[in-house]
Amino acid sequence: MSQVTRTAPSPTGRLHLGHAYSAIFAFEAAHSSKSGGGRFLLRIEDIDRQRCRPEFEQGIFEDLRWLGLAWEMPVRRQSEHMAEYEAAVARLRADGLVYPCFCTRAEIAQAASAPHGPPLGPDGPVYPGTCRALSEDERAVKTAAGAVYALRLDMAAAVARTGRLEWHDRAQGCVTAAPELFGDVVIARKDIPTSYHLSVTLDDHVQGITLVTRGEDLFASTHVHRLLQALLGLTTPEYHHHPLVRGPDGERLAKRAHAPTLQSLREAGHSPAEVQRMALDSLG
Repeated sequence: MSQVTRTAPSPTGRLHLGHAYSAIFAFEAAHSSKSGGGRFLLRIEDIDRQRCRPEFEQGIFEDLRWLGLAWEMPVRRQSEHMAEYEAAVARLRADGLVYPCFCTRAEIAQAASAPHGPPLGPDGPVYPGTCRALSEDERAVKTAAGAVYALRLDMAAAVARTGRLEWHDRAQGCVTAAPELFGDVVIARKDIPTSYHLSVTLDDHVQGITLVTRGEDLFASTHVHRLLQALLGLTTPEYHHHPLVRGPDGERLAKRAHAPTLQSLREAGHSPAEVQRMALDSLG
């Protein structure tokens, strides 16, 4: 069976070895099918308006081409599809599954530090649901006053609606979805009508992705994505969460940790083949 895969970097910096491995992994997964006809797509995840830069997007194209990876056009940019994300959020709101949360980060952190605070989830302390009990009038007053808010998914109500869900990971087999581990996740904000969870789930459906390949650090997020697929009537692809490329200190490579970029490796005289070997060697 031919596969449709994607790589989906964010233009917040230059690509490093971890990005290279993930892109190569997806490219090979698309083109290794015996039946042929696989497709490799590129998506630019640029919903972070403050950190994304046009020069970094151009750097993504430059680095991937240098690695010898060819993708199908057109490139999907999340910033060009905000209306689609807004429509998905509106559907969830119409179903009574979304509520505005006016809590500040400081207030959430304070609740988490209390002696009997909320449990820890995959993304940190689970939101205690403070704003879930607000009346419609209270929400309207705060919104009219210009209060900043996030839109959260009422997890208990969402799970009750969908019932038991599963998804398949090539490394771990059949996985029973447990999105309740995250609590009431943020799916949009007042100033940005989407979140990572919502946008990637909708994007994979729209792009017809049949195999999502990404780092194992995103394995837990798939629980939430499976729930959103069921709530919005979206397709469920197969998944393969690969190991992370790590540095000599054993820590995962990251832009914020100033991991060596493909640009710097290229300028140092390394070939694409050498960079691929570096990525694989980092995995042991």
